[in-house]
Amino acid sequence: MPVYTLPDLPYDYAALAPVISPEIIELHHDKHHAAYVKGANDTLEQLAEARDKESWGSINGLEKNLAFHLSGHILHSIYWQNMTGPKDGGGEPLAADGVGGLAEAIKESFGSFAAFKTQLSKAAATTQGSGWGVLAYEPLSGRLVVEQVYDHQGNVGQGSTPILVFDAWEHAFYLQYRNQKVDFVEAMWRVVNWQDVAKRYEAAKARADVLLLAP
Repeated sequence: MPVYTLPDLPYDYAALAPVISPEIIELHHDKHHAAYVKGANDTLEQLAEARDKESWGSINGLEKNLAFHLSGHILHSIYWQNMTGPKDGGGEPLAADGVGGLAEAIKESFGSFAAFKTQLSKAAATTQGSGWGVLAYEPLSGRLVVEQVYDHQGNVGQGSTPILVFDAWEHAFYLQYRNQKVDFVEAMWRVVNWQDVAKRYEAAKARADVLLLAP
């Protein structure tokens, strides 16, 4: 049975300040993300027990619980890597920075970086309740798409791979930005790690053909 573990942060708690405070990073990673990891592992044990006892009536609820916790673990694992300190992050992906493939893909999929930025910002800022704004690679069209994820699940096309995620849950920003989610989303652009996003884009493209295998 797989056992999930909380990944270490790729920087210290203060690395993203002043965009995200050290207090938020510590609570978000060490408490919230850790809870999703524990929830995924606990649910896997409960599923194994339910199968052993042939308690088929409880499977659906446990599978839904697993999807919630495991999706939370996956999205947060991407989230931490998607960010870097304000001195190194932000701006937009440029060919001169070695991320030309990503820059061109954004232009082809959205018309311009400005149009993409507006769409992802709106997706994150207008989530109803808890959710995420997500840039994902959609393998059947070979294009990038922006979608909203409610809670941690759903709304990302089947087979699409998230490559840039904006956490819009209140625990990601409320201690610092209060109820101004829009301000938090705008500030997030200052710490985007385009090198990480570009690597995820190239990896997603390399795996795309698994959905299009010849019969």
